[in-house]
Amino acid sequence: MGVDYSQLHDPNAEYTMRDLSSETMGVSRERGGGRDVEITDIQTTMVDGNFPWTLVRVYTDAGPVGTGEAYWGAGVPELIERMTPFLVGENPLDIDRLTEHLVQKMSGEGSIGGVTVTAISGIEVALHDLAGKILGVPAYQLLGGKYRDEMRVYCDCHTEAEADPEACADEAERVVEELGYDALKFDLDVPSGHEKDRANRHLRNPEIEHKAEIVEKVTERVGDRADVAFDCHWTFSGGSAKRLAKRLEEYDVWWLEDPVPPENHDVQREVTQSTSTPITVGENVYRKHGQRRLLEEQAVDMIAPDMPKVGGMRETRKIADLADMYYVPVAMHNVASPVATVASAHVGAAISNSLAVEYHSYELGWWADLVEEDVIEGGYIEIPEEPGVGVTLDMDVVEEHMVDGEELFDEA
Repeated sequence: MGVDYSQLHDPNAEYTMRDLSSETMGVSRERGGGRDVEITDIQTTMVDGNFPWTLVRVYTDAGPVGTGEAYWGAGVPELIERMTPFLVGENPLDIDRLTEHLVQKMSGEGSIGGVTVTAISGIEVALHDLAGKILGVPAYQLLGGKYRDEMRVYCDCHTEAEADPEACADEAERVVEELGYDALKFDLDVPSGHEKDRANRHLRNPEIEHKAEIVEKVTERVGDRADVAFDCHWTFSGGSAKRLAKRLEEYDVWWLEDPVPPENHDVQREVTQSTSTPITVGENVYRKHGQRRLLEEQAVDMIAPDMPKVGGMRETRKIADLADMYYVPVAMHNVASPVATVASAHVGAAISNSLAVEYHSYELGWWADLVEEDVIEGGYIEIPEEPGVGVTLDMDVVEEHMVDGEELFDEA
């Protein structure tokens, strides 16, 4: 028999001066119009995609069910189980209060960052889907309305010969010509054959030249047909990142992503301000509080929050508003299933400074089958007008691809 995570003892959660439950806050007035709804349960099912996606469902006494998704990671389903009692009996329409309620309840378990925030994010996405269904409006309407009818998608590209510049250029051309994308991303933290020590984060000149050759071949091959970004996965030292970014200035780089580790904002600022190559970070910085210094100190040229990881839909909207104060565009990182991908598109539609949403699963043949609706067409996501997020899980596909040992959550 497994652990019942919902019953774990934590004095911080059981007694907090900032308990924001409806009972403590005195939120009891009848609302009418079908809005007097209570949460009855929250369930998860983990799907074995190219990442182990955690799908989330929030159930109510009135019938509607909200579907969301948390960024992948061990422990996320257990944390959601842990938090479920804090939301049972609450009205799901109070998304902002309930999200902050979970942050406060889970403060002793690390709710300033990491998988605790990710678990909260998955619930928050499901609440948006649920609230939209209760109110009869699409999720973007809950975020203030929309700036655009469709969201641009950038395709994260891979090839078996990922360190071969010509192979990368061939794949770039194929994705543009055959799949119809006009925005791409390739990895630069790939073996060059010139490495001496993988631990010290230092790039030798032959390594930099190898990475520059990848950038040159890809950008020259696609030309003006596509924007191309390059990801470093927080791999290099500050000095090496500066030298790499400087070397790439002659090429048409959309952005250089995560060239240094995320912990030290001072180094990030120095790298960004040392080059005209656009620098983008954000997927490993949690909530608006984590993004604040990056923006205030102009340590980024673009910000890249991962919506179901860093706080959810409203939190990403808040990050975008903060970024807009510094005229910084938002390029949402995303490695999710169609559920969080479309939810990210809703956020992108609702903010003025949105560039694109990532798609990381073009090699996974059944990604689109997870939901009944068409999601990406011609490199764009048409923003659904159906209530909520606007996607419907195909439960047969979910069940077929569940992680071993998982149980399927209840039908809506």
